[in-house]
Amino acid sequence: MTAPLPGMGETVTKEAPRGAATGGAIAGMGAPITGGSPLVASPLVETPLISITEKAAVKARDLLNDREVSNGMLRVFVVGGGCSGHQYGMAVAESADPTDTVVEQQGVKIVVDRDSVPFIQGAEIDYVDDLMKSGFTIYNPNATSSCACGSSFQTAGDTGTPRSCV
Repeated sequence: MTAPLPGMGETVTKEAPRGAATGGAIAGMGAPITGGSPLVASPLVETPLISITEKAAVKARDLLNDREVSNGMLRVFVVGGGCSGHQYGMAVAESADPTDTVVEQQGVKIVVDRDSVPFIQGAEIDYVDDLMKSGFTIYNPNATSSCACGSSFQTAGDTGTPRSCV
C-alpha cells in the first residue's frame, strides 16, 4: 500500500480491506459488488467561465455590427466600487490581451481579464427588456449580495470597497 497524503487517510486500492475475506461482505456495507469490473471515474464536469443566453448573444452581435466591429468581442470585467464593493463592466473590444481568457458561445466572443475570472466564474450574461430596465445583466453564482441596481455585488471571499452608486 502506498503512503497516504497528509489528512487523506489510507489510499484506496483494489485489494480487499485488511481482515476482510475476498469477495465477502464488509460489516455494515450491505452485499458485496461482484463481477470484477474495475472502478471507473466519472468525467469531471467543468463549469464554463461565462455563458451567454440566446437573447444576449443576438443583442451582442447586433451591437458589434452596429459599431462596425463585427469581428470584435464583448469584454466583461469586474472593478472595485459600487455600493456593494465590486461592479461589473462591459465594453466592446477589438482584440484580447495575452493574459485574457476568450470564450466563444453562440457566435459571440467574450473576453475576460485574469483579475476578473475569480469573481465571475460560472456567471451568465443575459439581456433584459422590461418596463424598469433594458440592457445586459449578469447572473453571478459567486455573488453573496448585490445592490438593487444589479451591477454591484460582493462575494464570500472578497467584499471589495463599497462606494456610493451616485
